[in-house]
Amino acid sequence: MGADIDKSSVERAYARWAPVYDLVFGAVFDAGRRAAIMAAEEVCGPAGGRILEVGVGTGISLPEYAQKNRLVGVDLSEPMLRKAQDRVAELKLNNVDALAVMDAERMALPDRAFDVVVAQFVITAVPNPETTLDEFVRVTRPGGEIVLVNHIGAEAGPRRVFEVCFAPVARRLGWRPEFRFGRLADWAMRHGGVRLVEHRPMPPLGHFSLIRFARMAD
Repeated sequence: MGADIDKSSVERAYARWAPVYDLVFGAVFDAGRRAAIMAAEEVCGPAGGRILEVGVGTGISLPEYAQKNRLVGVDLSEPMLRKAQDRVAELKLNNVDALAVMDAERMALPDRAFDVVVAQFVITAVPNPETTLDEFVRVTRPGGEIVLVNHIGAEAGPRRVFEVCFAPVARRLGWRPEFRFGRLADWAMRHGGVRLVEHRPMPPLGHFSLIRFARMAD
């Protein structure tokens, strides 16, 4: 599938959002954020593990992870990442090993380096979702998981009609409102190296979903 969002548009959109992102979206995304963190920590277990958060944004999630986990955050938006760096310094989050500007489709990170990759509200805001998901698998160890939280488009009905009509405007804001779960299921089938662990609607009103894929052994 061809890209219908370009990176420069995403960068511009999130540069505009950076000063007010937490205020506007913090409460709205809270349930999904907490669910993603709980899922990641479940995979890591009592001893903790290595977690990569792609699209770390302003770092709003980082203080909520247990200190036993080692965290790396990457984001395409430098203004958003500066907010995350300020948060890490202010809160003395010593378990954050690195924050870096990075393209989710081509991450300068080693293969199999992480127990979990967390991507919140990311997969509908990248030019090539399937390529990005492939990259998530690459950096996840066998037996580890990819944890997504995202708006998932309706299959039918008035919300589906609205999402399709709103899509051209939404693309200028940096996301795809009409992105359906079937696209993720098709990717997983084609990839062949992952299995669906969980797909659970999240508040508000089930417009968002928690989706977990496990990387299978080679």
